Amino acid sequence: MPASFRFFLLALLAALALGIAACGDDDDDGGGGGSDTAAKDEGPAIKAGVVTDIGGLNDRSFNFLANKGLEDAEKELGVEGRVLISKSNGDYVPNLTTLAQQKFDLSVSVGFLMGDATATVAGKLPDNKFAIVDFPASGLKGKPKNVEGLLFKEQEAGYLAGYLAGLWAKDNKATTVSTVGGQKIPPVDHYIAGFQAGAKKANPGIKTLNGYSQDFVDQAKCKEIALDQISQGSKVVFQVAGQCGLGALDAAKEKGVQGIGVDADQAYLGDHILTSALKKVDVAVFDAIKRVQDGKFKGGTDVIATVENEGVGLGKIGPAGTKYEAKVREITDQIAAGEITDIPDTVK
Repeated sequence: MPASFRFFLLALLAALALGIAACGDDDDDGGGGGSDTAAKDEGPAIKAGVVTDIGGLNDRSFNFLANKGLEDAEKELGVEGRVLISKSNGDYVPNLTTLAQQKFDLSVSVGFLMGDATATVAGKLPDNKFAIVDFPASGLKGKPKNVEGLLFKEQEAGYLAGYLAGLWAKDNKATTVSTVGGQKIPPVDHYIAGFQAGAKKANPGIKTLNGYSQDFVDQAKCKEIALDQISQGSKVVFQVAGQCGLGALDAAKEKGVQGIGVDADQAYLGDHILTSALKKVDVAVFDAIKRVQDGKFKGGTDVIATVENEGVGLGKIGPAGTKYEAKVREITDQIAAGEITDIPDTVK
């Protein structure tokens, strides 16, 4: 064999070997999920949109978290995302329709109040995929088969927050704790019912007050309710009212009592925040988008976040509550293990 031909053959084999190695590297990156680039290779590029409820992105809780979930999907999954902000109930149908007409692969409705709008649009556009936070798929009018429900056992997070509040109240000779809800809808009442049950379990003699602002935006309304509750002796105020509820937490700070945040961790507001009842809407939205990307979307079904799967729980515990962390962890573990199952989800 001539020397020149042997050289050519060796060069060809070397090139083939490099090509095979390069293919192997691509496969490793795609399955590892250890970087943004790797994550983006996990599935086809899709378009996902979020339609907020009237609370807007500045609520620092519910809508804020949904948008965070979308942003995480853009960053980690390579998704093309868009957020449409609803300023009134009348914006729900047009916003959802806009995403569908622009051929978004998934449109996410943020909130119980969007149930009718989601059912209307999904029913008219059966080839599009939708997900709705806080509304069961089976409860939608017409029971469309192209909608996933993203649900949460808020009562479990509320119970943990109430249990902590009850422990603190007992040690500090406080006789009353309270809740400020937005509108009286199931997700809000789940939190409140769980909170009241948890507080009474930890401190059977505790009195619980509750009021609704009928608003998720106007902070002045929630602050007024909280100030009234504090004047009646409440030493812990749990807000369940989105952006409006920030006013309740401001009242707690102003009057030197403890506040409890909702949905997102609101410890950033100050040391008066005893804890926050977490509801990981961001994770639920991200996972819903990923299911569509992976071809695992199941319309007509619900995905439920619980303490057991870490979809709900408590945020950072503030200075006043750190001494109770071990006990709260014990109760958390009992809920996760199914040892505590009688947590109510309706307000009496």
